[in-house]
Amino acid sequence: MLQGARHEHAEALRAASKQLNINLEIVELRSEDEVDGDLDCLVLPGGESTAMRKASQSESLLSSLFSWMEQYPQRPVLGTCAGAILLANPGDTRIPFLRAGISRNAWGRQRDSFEAEVEVSLEIPSGESISPQASERDQFNHQPLPVGGSVSFENNTTFHGVFIRAPRFDQSSIECTPVASFGEEIVGVLDGPRLALTFHPELTGDYRFHRWLLNQANSAQ
Repeated sequence: MLQGARHEHAEALRAASKQLNINLEIVELRSEDEVDGDLDCLVLPGGESTAMRKASQSESLLSSLFSWMEQYPQRPVLGTCAGAILLANPGDTRIPFLRAGISRNAWGRQRDSFEAEVEVSLEIPSGESISPQASERDQFNHQPLPVGGSVSFENNTTFHGVFIRAPRFDQSSIECTPVASFGEEIVGVLDGPRLALTFHPELTGDYRFHRWLLNQANSAQ
């Protein structure tokens, strides 16, 4: 919960849990003390990776998250945009969590952001359709995007990708499994239980990747 689209990820997770009809508790992580072995999975949201690293320093959040991933390598992690950068380049001489290089803001500046259809090749459980719903403003007066109204996408192999100052995987360095592509370019990879996307699935009404995360977490228990 340092910076970026973290509230939207939380809303997407709630919607995905309703689609899968499973119970969900979201733990908002802001400090080292909140990271423990009770966490079943982790979301590293999009935003600005440098700002996240700086914001993390006082509470040592990122270093504790990386330590958690090292301690529980079988538990799933979803990293989007800046989150993908952190997985591929955790820093502090740590071994990367992705066998893929990545470059920040490689599509260009903010004005070069774009939306496009992405081909997806990832086994994802289908989900029930849910009614649209909007959350109340939180204690910080943040109003998350409304969620719901999505349908089962099991027969659809495309996903509406939202690329905002997006990073790009160094295509020749990818040694893990490609799961999403934009034309000839790989924009999503799976390395064990770690899924990294260079776009923002939380900004759509399609919760496939969040269903994948919750299903993986449920299966790993």
